Order: sequence, then C-alpha cells, then structure tokens
Amino acid sequence: MKADQARREGKPSEVAAPKRFELKALFVWTPLLLIALAALFAGALHLAPRRPAEPLDPSVVPAAPKKPLRDWSLDLLLWGGLAVVLVWAFKTVDLPNLPNLFSNSENMRNYGRDFLNPDFSAWRVLVAQMWLTIQIALWGTFLAVFLAVPLSLMASRNLSPAWLVWPVRRVMDLMRSIPDLVIGTLFIVAVGLGPLAGVLAIALNTAGVLAKLFSEAVESIDKGPIEGVKATGAGRLHEIAWGVIPQVAPLWTSFALYRFESNSRAATVLGLIGAGGIGQVLFESLQAFDYRTVSTIALIIVVAVTLIDMLSQAMRRRLL
Repeated sequence: MKADQARREGKPSEVAAPKRFELKALFVWTPLLLIALAALFAGALHLAPRRPAEPLDPSVVPAAPKKPLRDWSLDLLLWGGLAVVLVWAFKTVDLPNLPNLFSNSENMRNYGRDFLNPDFSAWRVLVAQMWLTIQIALWGTFLAVFLAVPLSLMASRNLSPAWLVWPVRRVMDLMRSIPDLVIGTLFIVAVGLGPLAGVLAIALNTAGVLAKLFSEAVESIDKGPIEGVKATGAGRLHEIAWGVIPQVAPLWTSFALYRFESNSRAATVLGLIGAGGIGQVLFESLQAFDYRTVSTIALIIVVAVTLIDMLSQAMRRRLL
C-alpha cells in the first residue's frame, strides 16, 4: 500500500532492506556451544566402562599413579570453560574502556571535593534513619530464621525422604533467586511504602539462604546422638530436638549473625524503592546531587556496619 501511494504521488517507493543474518547472536552463543560439546565429550568418557585393574606382581615396584583421561577431561571442562567465558566476556563487560577511569579525572576530582567534605548538620535525622534500617534488618533476619528452620529440616537428605527433599529445595532456590528489590516492590504494592515491605522482602530472601546453609549443617552432623536418642524409644521430634539441634545450634547462630550483617546493607538498598530507612534519604540526596550529605550517609553506614560486625564476632566467639 505504501508503494502504490508513493507511485501516485510521484515519489520513489521505499524498498525494505533485506534481512541479514545476525552474527552477533551467533558470537554470543558460541562459547556456550563449545562448553556444551566439551561437557558431552567429558560425560561420554566418564560413562565409558572402566578397564579392570591388572593384578599386581609383588616382586615388581608399581609405577606412579596416573590420572586417567576421564578425570583430565572433567578438569579441562571446568577450568577451560571458565577461561573461555572470561575471555569471551572481556568486551561484553566493557573492560576495554577501563582507561576512562583515569581520563575523566576532572569529573572525579569535582565529585571527590564534595564527598570529602561531609555535612553533619542533619546527623541526628540520618542516625535515626540508620537505626530504622538496622531494625528492618533485625526483624527481617528474625522472621527468616523461623522460616528457615522447618525448611532446612525438610530439605536435609539424612532426615527427610527424597520425595519431600526435592520440592522443598526447589522452593528454597526460588526464594534465593529472586532479587531483594523485586520482592520489595511486590510487598510495596501489597502493604504500601514503609519499613514493613523491607522487613518482608529481607525475611523471604534470607529464609531461602539460611535454609540452604542450615540444611547443609544438618547433613554433616554425627549420627551417633540421633541413634542414641532413637534407642530410648523416642519419637521423630525428640530425635531432632535432642540429637540434631544441639549439634547444629552454634553453626545456625553463626549463619544467622552473618546474614544479619549482610541484611544491614541490603536494607539500605531497599530504601531506594521506598522501603524506608537511610537508603531512601541516600537516594534523594543522590538525585539532588547533594554529595556532602551522601558522604555523611556513607560514613554513618560504615560505622554502623563496623559496630554490627564487631558485635557479631564477639557473639560467635562465645558460641563456637
């Protein structure tokens, strides 16, 4: 229709450019295809039948052990695949533009001039917001522990049947894989702007992480205490309460304290989407190019995280 209209108006008709094969997509998938082919080759070698060992002659000194080809292939797949991905991603992650870090030194000096001159005029408000951020992280971690404990017990292969372990682990993967900002946005839509959305987002994401760590700790326990409790005729809950929990409680506490440290920083980021705390003030200051206030906020965050780290280290030393 466009060609007929152009012919009536006496204009040359526009001819659509022929479609060309996009080589860029091929280049993107090439390393993955190479790794997949190498994985197939290594898997074929690994599944190939092993040659039976020859009987040893006690009168002959045996030769030094050699690594078989199938093991070499797996090592080559792992480290070679990593090397291929690193080389292929060199331009993708824009590393050739690294010299721009030094060529734009004037812009960095202007930014650093304000950043090294913090404004402490509103320090009381900023400290109050940081305290709110710590409370968000504390409550989020507290709720996450209560979610993680039953999930970890159901996901432990030495306590639960396989038909229960697999779906629970997939739920844990889902909880860990969704970013905090996405979960926070979902809860903001549900409960509105404020700290509650940040608490729920941190609790859900942290529960998936802690459940995996807790389950790995349960799978590495000594079976002796469990067998001893079972020998007394105790039920399943008694086995867990007296045979499992005493062995993993110190590790569980250490993991929870470490996640609380991480959540103190994650709660700062959640403030960027309106989940409350000092992150919201930080976002507003960045938008206003108020780098002096940004510098003050950064110092307060550093001091708070350092104090939390010192406190958690002292608590871990008492427990472990």
